[in-house]
Formats: sequence, structure tokens, C-alpha cells
Amino acid sequence: MTGILYLVASPIGNLEDITFRAVRILNECDLIACEDTRHTRTLLSHYGIDKPLVSYHDHNEATRSSELIARLLDGVSVALISDAGTPLVADPGYRLVNAAVAAGIPVHPIPGPSALVTALAASGLPTDAFRFIGFLPARSGQRGTVLETLRGEQATVICYEAPHRILDTLTDIDRILGTRPVVVARELTKTYEEFLRGTAGEILGILKARPSVKGEITLLIGKAARKEAQQSDQTSVEQAVAACVREGLPRMDAIKAVARLRGLSKREVYQQINVTPRK
Repeated sequence: MTGILYLVASPIGNLEDITFRAVRILNECDLIACEDTRHTRTLLSHYGIDKPLVSYHDHNEATRSSELIARLLDGVSVALISDAGTPLVADPGYRLVNAAVAAGIPVHPIPGPSALVTALAASGLPTDAFRFIGFLPARSGQRGTVLETLRGEQATVICYEAPHRILDTLTDIDRILGTRPVVVARELTKTYEEFLRGTAGEILGILKARPSVKGEITLLIGKAARKEAQQSDQTSVEQAVAACVREGLPRMDAIKAVARLRGLSKREVYQQINVTPRK
């Protein structure tokens, strides 16, 4: 009999934000796979949980997934937990879940905190439709290209951003998207939780006046005005991919970015640019 792979959502800041079920599963599983064992050990100690830990992060995900699948097939139950929030959402775990599904191993999600949903709920921006795009590119040129594709976006856009890049990102948003409403949600659920609301230029002025910007940041961008959306629709998928490539994104990454931002599958993008998808 195989083990069960549990995907356990963890607090995004306040350690009290964890479900009874999550605590029970962490107590009952045989092994916990986590990004940072030191970080996870703090959470487990808070709830009196003592279980074996194994690291599972971006740099060892491929090899560790194979090891964990072998353990699961031997009947070991594994809980996958990220440093904060729901596993796989801008965090490692896809390879493991994909392999578990392929191997017929049961995968049970244990829902809980998510920074993107938490920020959206309190942002004051429309919640009827939203799009999560992970992290914006670190390089200004590539980031600008992605922002260009959001000119006509008719949903609230949510992404995560590093504190040392937030000023540059807001500068690019101000230059490309203008006076669209923006929210910077910082240190969610923690002691110094903060929501900054306004245009990118207004928030940029507030943050520039500070000695430094610290903490984990969720960035939200309001949807485009209808006129702007109509103008953006005139840009073809092929033109959007070409623009990303000109800014330095590898072609495959450009296709993935355009697919994600336009709500298309990669196959649909391939069809529109007349390219045969890789198998």
C-alpha cells in the first residue's frame, strides 16, 4: 500500500494561522518535506510536533522528488510544506505532485493561508476576476515587456515582489500603466502589516521617503479601463511573443509568459504563432 502525499498550507506570518487539520496531519505523517528545515522547525516546535524533516527546494527539487516518490511507494506518508502559504504557489512542488499523480499515489491538499488571496481580499480592488502571475522578471527590460501585455488586462493582477526590487517595479508600472490603481501589501499577518493604496507613482513616493523597504511584498494592479483594453486587444499573440523575445526572454519562456498573461494554454499560443509544440 502506498503512502499519501499531503500538501499542507502553512502560516504566511502569524503562527496562529494554521488549521486544526494541518496540525493533525503534520503530527500523523511519517516525513515532512520543506523548503528550509530551520524555518519549518520553528513552526513545528510552536505546536509541539516532532517529525523527521527533509529539505525540498528549487535547487534539489528534481533529485529529491525521485527520492520522495520512492518513499511514498514504500508506504511512507509525506507532508509537503513551504516556508509560507500554500505549496506549489510560487514555491517548489510541481515535479513531486506531477510524479505522484503519474505513479498513482494519492495527493491530498490541506487548504489554508495564501498570501495572494489574503492580499486580494483586503486590497479594495475588484475580486470578481483576478490573475496571479508569480514573480515579475528581475530585469527591467523583460519586466517592462510583461507589463506591456497587461495594458488591456480585465482582471486584478497579483504578483509577488522582492523588497529590493519594488521601487524599480513601481517605476516601470508608473511608466507603462500610468494611473492604474495599485496596492502594495507588505508583511501580511505580521506585526508590521501594511497596505499602501494609490497609483504606482504615489506609492513610489511614499516608499522612496523611507530609509529602506523590508518584508515580504504582494503587489496588486487594478484592471485596465475599457478603452485601454480595446486598444490592447489589437496586439496579436505573435506580436506579444516577438516583443518578449526582443527584450531578451528565451522563446520558450516568452511563449509561456504570453500564455499565462492572456489566459491561454501553451498549445493555443503555438497555434496562433504557427509553431509545432515540443513533445
